[in-house]
Amino acid sequence: ITKYLAGLLPPNLPPPLPVEIREDVFDYECPSPTSTPWYLNFADSSLFCAYGSGLFAQDEMQVAEHPLLASVREAMRALSQRDQAFSATTRNRDGAPTPVLISGVQRRVVVHTNPDADQGRPGGLYGNAFTRAPLPVVKRACEFLEHPTTTNLICIEAPSGGWGLYKEEEIRDILRTAYTGFAGARHETPPGVQVVVHTGNWGTGAYGGNKVLMALLQILAARMAGVDKIVGHTFAAMFTCAWEEALRE
Repeated sequence: ITKYLAGLLPPNLPPPLPVEIREDVFDYECPSPTSTPWYLNFADSSLFCAYGSGLFAQDEMQVAEHPLLASVREAMRALSQRDQAFSATTRNRDGAPTPVLISGVQRRVVVHTNPDADQGRPGGLYGNAFTRAPLPVVKRACEFLEHPTTTNLICIEAPSGGWGLYKEEEIRDILRTAYTGFAGARHETPPGVQVVVHTGNWGTGAYGGNKVLMALLQILAARMAGVDKIVGHTFAAMFTCAWEEALRE
């Protein structure tokens, strides 16, 4: 577990990197000797704060599938009683981004959130549908992994609650946040091993961010950080279109 404080952006922009767009959800590929995948956690400023609630968005789903993440939050909260450097936050008291990277956490469960009327979830289990679902339906949707895989996470918070045109400082903050997280992944991956960042519609759901801008800034941040490849898991056609537009900019 590593926590980074955002610094200055690099003065130069490296050459373009490969960008792959997949209209799906995270598949959590296993690391190989030549490539290390890192997956985004669409974090709140309070890390994993809603894991025990009725909410079930991307953040809560990752904790459900990687149960150790709940212990990470509680351990950081306990340690922060003695030293605020360990606080379970992705931003400090001044509002500056402090991405948290977690490597090698086991994925023990797969939660199937897709619509499946035969399994009692005609509207799926994502978001508010999870809260309304009977417990037996939730249990049937959970697939225990007899052979757990390991996942590397980049936990960063997008801005929320904005409206109208973006201010320059808001765009810079988004870019610094993503860059710091991606650069941390590059730093923690052994030399000679490719860094592949798997992300998606970060900050564009409940947070209301602009779909094209958020995709574009993530691609730029990956270039700045020396990432070897970025994969955008777009889930639906409207997000795929946004990523495609970002690549044309």
